[in-house]
Amino acid sequence: MSKYDIIVLGSGPGGYVTAIRASQLGFKTAIVEKESLGGVCLNWGCIPTKALLKSAQVFEYLKHAEDYGLKVDGADKDFDAVVRRSRGVAEGMSKGVQFLMKKNKIDVIEGFGKLKPGKKIDVDGTEYSADNIIIATGARSRELPSLKQDGKKIIGYREAMTLKEQPKKMIVVGSGAIGCEFGSFYNSMGTEVTIVEYLPNIVPVEDEEVSKQFERSLKKAGIKVMTGSSVESVDTSGDGVVATVKTKKGEEKLEADIVLSAVGIKTNIEGIGLEDVGIITDKDKVIVNDWYQTNMPGYYAIGDITPGPALAHVASAEGIICVEKLAGMHVEKLDYGNIPGCTYASPEIASVGMTEKQAKEAGYELKIGKFPFSASGKASASGNKDGFVKVIFDAKYGEWLGCHMIGAGVTDMIAEAVLGRKLETTGHEVLKAVHPHPTMSEAVMEAVAAAYDEVIHL
Repeated sequence: MSKYDIIVLGSGPGGYVTAIRASQLGFKTAIVEKESLGGVCLNWGCIPTKALLKSAQVFEYLKHAEDYGLKVDGADKDFDAVVRRSRGVAEGMSKGVQFLMKKNKIDVIEGFGKLKPGKKIDVDGTEYSADNIIIATGARSRELPSLKQDGKKIIGYREAMTLKEQPKKMIVVGSGAIGCEFGSFYNSMGTEVTIVEYLPNIVPVEDEEVSKQFERSLKKAGIKVMTGSSVESVDTSGDGVVATVKTKKGEEKLEADIVLSAVGIKTNIEGIGLEDVGIITDKDKVIVNDWYQTNMPGYYAIGDITPGPALAHVASAEGIICVEKLAGMHVEKLDYGNIPGCTYASPEIASVGMTEKQAKEAGYELKIGKFPFSASGKASASGNKDGFVKVIFDAKYGEWLGCHMIGAGVTDMIAEAVLGRKLETTGHEVLKAVHPHPTMSEAVMEAVAAAYDEVIHL
């Protein structure tokens, strides 16, 4: 039986990052993967969806070339080629992880891993043991009873990435990041898209002003948005689908070629031996302490299967903290109040910290500043004037409570707020940090200036 210091079960952005950091710290490490290195994120999630969205963005530029004083004759698309490019990007990233495994001398064990008592893992009949086992099995598309996925007419995100033909009409159920990103992509490609959201606002975790701006932008792009609505049933007996949607005004029938179910995720914790080992779960999550230890010594869990936000960058951070603690290093607990969230639709959304509503409910007296991209020179020059930056500060001590952005490229800008909040930066410190001009990022400085009644360009 092969013996390791650490075995990681699952090779997504939680698992493979954990394995690399463990190896760097001198642990003899192995990683178990039943499918492709990189997990859902690299192969079926974060990375290939961004490739699809980039193709959609380029196509939008081609369609609106005349807005930039250019002429492009017969701008058209090859849907199959767009999908092939996305798959090629994913395959390249997965090969990159393979290289990193070899570089860091991590043993890759291919197959389905099942936990066993005594700090062992059975992989398709072969047993491996370790001093510590870190579970990072991630999650998959969640199914609703009224939306059973058949992979053809009612699909999840995996099928949405590799459709053989572009649908003429699509219903997207759920307006979180996954639903909005696919809705945005297919709309740009020419599909007639309807987004159905059960809650009163789309992208419901975002600040309400961002949500309202986003809904306006989607409608302007030709996407139909139905909030406060739910899909009660879907008839797939005909050539396409007929969805019965319950709205505030009554039931409505929607016809489409395909329904994309984007109603959240389901953790991959079945059949991996948690019960055999005695590991406690609650509400579909593995219960862990601040250092990701389960109730059973020697067994740890990180990423989507634990109670924190189901985000790739959170899984990576948790895994690093977990193995650094195992190595005896002095580590800080992860601050779950300072995790950035990003939606890569058109326009993009990025946020960190409290929304205005949350800050008010917490009892803070607020200073709020907003700066619209319509007043930004860089945004005007690039033709991306929709959106704004909104900042929220505690009026008493100047603490940066939250930052919310919607517009072109804002997912690359939010890190300034994350870092500023980590360093306990005050509003005046942000304001006095000189930002480059002309850039989209100077809108952060301008929004802070607006909060403190010092704005120049409004």
